[in-house]
Amino acid sequence: MKAMKYSVLAIIFAASVATCNNSKATNNENNNFKNKETMKFEKVALPYATDALEPVISKTTVELHYGKHHQAYVDNLNKLIVGTKFEDADLETIVKKSDGAIFNNAGQTLNHNIYFTSFKPNGGGEPKGKLAEAINSQFGSFDKFKEEFNAAGATVFGSGWVWLAKDAGGKLSIEKEANAGNPLTKGLTPILGFDVWEHSYYLDYQNRRADHLKELWKIIDWDVVSNRY
Repeated sequence: MKAMKYSVLAIIFAASVATCNNSKATNNENNNFKNKETMKFEKVALPYATDALEPVISKTTVELHYGKHHQAYVDNLNKLIVGTKFEDADLETIVKKSDGAIFNNAGQTLNHNIYFTSFKPNGGGEPKGKLAEAINSQFGSFDKFKEEFNAAGATVFGSGWVWLAKDAGGKLSIEKEANAGNPLTKGLTPILGFDVWEHSYYLDYQNRRADHLKELWKIIDWDVVSNRY
């Protein structure tokens, strides 16, 4: 009986740990990243070293893009929301309901949280499971999807993003967004986003945005991206 009791307790403990871990994963996928002690937003921690994405993205670009640009958006957001109705709101709510400077910095904070967690060293390949099925069904093949996605990203005028997004029914779409835009504002869920602001690629690719977009597929973490679908 004692052995059975301990076994049951072990199962309960394991389940509670798994629930806790799943909760953390969900929070990360919500991309809110608000420190519970300071109640300030933080940028997502990189799941890899700053040089781990080379040669697709150089260490210097990661350090500047993540360490400087991304940090500036987060710092600006934390300052701008003080004393406003968004002070206690989560990041996705701010993106959906704000405008002006608050929206710009909230959007870029969210966008970059999604962006930097979509990569891994030695990534690439193709998605599997339901996301793969949806891509093949709607775009004809993964290669055709990439071609359409790359073309959309290459033709964003000025600064912005190209996104793979889904609606409430799971239908996929490729969305071109200017500046800090995110599919959330259209009632869609962002699954994968490529940054086409020049700061994301100019040190490595100069004005060759199309080349940069083609290379990014080599470092996609399809496990993370597929979990967003």
